[in-house]
Amino acid sequence: LAAFGTIGGALFGFDISSMSAWIGTPQYLDYFNSPNSDLQGGITASMSAGSFAGAIGAGYLSDILGRKHALLVASIVWVIGSVVTLSAQNVAHLVAGRVINGLTVGIMSSQVPVYLAELSPKNIRGRIVGIQQWAIEWGILIMYMISYGCTFIDGPASFRTAWGIQAIPALFLIAALFFFPESPRWYASKDRWDEALDVLALLHGKGNIHDPLVQAEFEEVREAQELAIRGSQLSILGLFGPRMWRRTVQSSHSCGLFCQIWQQLVGGNVMMYYIVYVFNMAGLTGNVNLVSSSIQYVIFLVTTAITLLYIDRLGRRPLFLYGGIAMGVLNFAVAGLMKTGGHRVEEVGGNANIKWRVHGSYAKGVIACSYIFVAFYGLTWAPAAWIFISEIFPLQWRAKGVGLSAAANWIFNFALAYFVPPAFRRIQWRTYIIFGVFCFCGVLHSYLMFPETAGKTLEEIDYLFDSKVPAWKSSEVSSRLE
Repeated sequence: LAAFGTIGGALFGFDISSMSAWIGTPQYLDYFNSPNSDLQGGITASMSAGSFAGAIGAGYLSDILGRKHALLVASIVWVIGSVVTLSAQNVAHLVAGRVINGLTVGIMSSQVPVYLAELSPKNIRGRIVGIQQWAIEWGILIMYMISYGCTFIDGPASFRTAWGIQAIPALFLIAALFFFPESPRWYASKDRWDEALDVLALLHGKGNIHDPLVQAEFEEVREAQELAIRGSQLSILGLFGPRMWRRTVQSSHSCGLFCQIWQQLVGGNVMMYYIVYVFNMAGLTGNVNLVSSSIQYVIFLVTTAITLLYIDRLGRRPLFLYGGIAMGVLNFAVAGLMKTGGHRVEEVGGNANIKWRVHGSYAKGVIACSYIFVAFYGLTWAPAAWIFISEIFPLQWRAKGVGLSAAANWIFNFALAYFVPPAFRRIQWRTYIIFGVFCFCGVLHSYLMFPETAGKTLEEIDYLFDSKVPAWKSSEVSSRLE
């Protein structure tokens, strides 16, 4: 089941790096008439626009069809989007394909965590849900390396080959989904109790429905469902109702929306989408730039793997707090290095979207800080945010709540993907000051509002929110729950 997250998350990662490797190559620039910074921002951001729409609708789709079948629909849409993308004849055609692929990413990014969280026992839930983030990073790296290899092909066949290959994992996923169980908590929401018990027994009791642990979890699920309104009768506006708005927006327990918003505003996707631009400013060009950029994806992959091994012992809050502080410092460091060791230019390597050049040891410092930033992002906010939102909503709201939270992620992803190229052209190093300030705002918000959810069942987390314990004291609640 954890391997399932690898396939679903990989599609997410494929779409992220399917553009980053090409934006500086002559094949892409010649065929699409060298898009300026505003147009390139729009092309990159178009995937995020589709992801926003997909995440908004994902909760309804998942509640109606089930978690598994929602992911099946998303996989089919991915294949369609990949065909449209690989056949792109102009920018509008390319944007259409990326928007369609984005619909899949929106559904996958919100519903894979829901599905895995509802299948996982509490003691390893963080690792299981975190597999999705690790899979995203595998997808980013694999697609980037495929694209790098395809840069040695002349003409538009280069990027068409790469964009066509990304459809293949979805075909495997479509076949694999038929062998996976449906979520027992979704069965419960539909009053299909025998099937819910069978799946719980399969997952946690080696098929024995009388296993004490299976029976205990079954009773928790039954109690939670009996207290809930049927998911099919709920509007997404209910997430802002009297009992739910704290989980969705903020008060003593800020969650959902802001967890995903801060994950974007700390600046991680500047590195994911536009690392080629950053390294161009640091003096790296051509294949040297592409190879150097790929190193950050390896770092991202390794650091997230380390976090997944220990996240259920470390908890969620320390990752938000210490990770945000480290990334804020690194953002300010990059800004200082770029300002001190750089100057404005008209273009870099023929790319008029880049207006700043950094020299000497300052350029090496920018590269080093960029790598260290990605390491901290992979250790902390990148996996923790997706795990956190999969845990905080009760059963009847989970699919819609995670969908809305993911939609917040994607609308800010869209804004930043569009904002960064013009920002690099117009305000250069000051871009990093903005992200540094956001990092420390996220740290403060996390400390005051994000409770600790590690080591608790999904039903115990419901109690944690209803008890109104301050976020900074939430780790003390686990002993009382037990």
